[in-house]
Amino acid sequence: MSLPDPALVVLVGASGSGKSTWAASRYRDAEVVSSDALRAVVGSGEHDLDASTDAFALLEQVVAARLGRRLTTVVDTLGTDATRRRAWRDAARAVGLPAVAVVLDTPAGVCRARNAARDRPVPARVLTSQLASVAATVDVLDAEGWQVVRVAVDQSSTDGPALGPARPPASAGAPPGLHGVVLQLSRFPAEGDLLVWLRDMAAAAEEAGLAGLALMDHLIQIPQVGRAWDPIPEPWVTLGALAASTTRLQLGTLVTPVTFRAPGITAKAVATLSALTGGRAFVGVGAGWWEREHAAYGLGFPSARARLDALELGIETMKALWAPGTKPYAGQRVSLPETTSYPRPVGEIPVIVGGGGDRTLRIAARLGDGCNVPSDEVGLAKVVRYLALVGQAGRDPASVHATVLDLPLVGRDRDDVWGRVERHRGRTAAATFAARHHAGTAAEHATRLAGLADLGVTTAFVAPVGLDGPDDVLALAPLATAFG
Repeated sequence: MSLPDPALVVLVGASGSGKSTWAASRYRDAEVVSSDALRAVVGSGEHDLDASTDAFALLEQVVAARLGRRLTTVVDTLGTDATRRRAWRDAARAVGLPAVAVVLDTPAGVCRARNAARDRPVPARVLTSQLASVAATVDVLDAEGWQVVRVAVDQSSTDGPALGPARPPASAGAPPGLHGVVLQLSRFPAEGDLLVWLRDMAAAAEEAGLAGLALMDHLIQIPQVGRAWDPIPEPWVTLGALAASTTRLQLGTLVTPVTFRAPGITAKAVATLSALTGGRAFVGVGAGWWEREHAAYGLGFPSARARLDALELGIETMKALWAPGTKPYAGQRVSLPETTSYPRPVGEIPVIVGGGGDRTLRIAARLGDGCNVPSDEVGLAKVVRYLALVGQAGRDPASVHATVLDLPLVGRDRDDVWGRVERHRGRTAAATFAARHHAGTAAEHATRLAGLADLGVTTAFVAPVGLDGPDDVLALAPLATAFG
């Protein structure tokens, strides 16, 4: 199983059981609060038992401060002091953090052999007492309400097994084309050759094995991403440029507001991109939401109801123009005297509807080929709702795309992850920012995204925090197989 994060993690094990080694292999130094290490701070060394009182007083202060900020706190003591252990548990519960007890199931003989090999071994009688106390502690952990994780340590190793679940199989029956992890570019360099940067990013995405590349469709950089004067290129022109430098990536927008362009013009642009790429185009569409950019560019911004009406009409118009032939089209929302649109797209073009409102989900279920919602708990509930609506509309849920927009913070290792949290969190509390962006390594994100397949998610659009250059894209390679 995987451990929750953030969480209180209390290690339970005798001297020589491998607690410190296990913790060091999985957590940053700053996250591990060790009684031995604190004895070395306030005393003459780790074995200065005269400094134990001061060391534990400092330990309690550090644990309280970290838990108060909802930060992962790994307590490396014997774990057998029931009074301290229960107080830590209560402090974690008070701030809504899980309380995990990690029990090092190391054979007594191995503990004794390791202890004997140390420069300053624990006296044999003391170790015997520790082993008995650990056994007694393990018997009461469940009753105390801990989430108990047992780590079996191999006799030839001080390390425990990795605590990551096997990746579940990819969602079966998913439609072809847009499937997997798609890189979304939302920030662009203000200096240098933009086309070179874009080509380098696309090449890195292909090398990393990602499924595609998406661009936002905005006229002004949105405040969630950057400053208004930060560059944001027109997406369909940009995707046309990338069509010539990519060979495998799916290319499209997430999402194009129907208020920006007449749907027939969008249909023409997407069909052309499909023809240029051999069928690697998709289009995300939505009702639009940011009034400022509409006003700045002289575009109308009708009511939400009118924009959703336009979304329905727009999807129907695009699909009519992509259909075979040039015959007239008479539909529920639009009538066209002819559907002469060449070049025709190569294969079907997925239309992904962005937005999580109930009417938007219904539009996606009836007319679109997929929906896109955030990857948070609220968004994932909307995925379930969307797939139910698809079934109610008489369509096979396996024939549509259920996609999420994910904004991960990705680091090389735990130290790098938290260094990035500090760089990017601004005035947001570190724990809040880390949770919001699922801060972790690429392998941890791959495991998390793979778990979404069980809910029916087929595709994740990822826009990593602090994505600057091709090396950051290459670091996403472990995510490439998250959906199989």
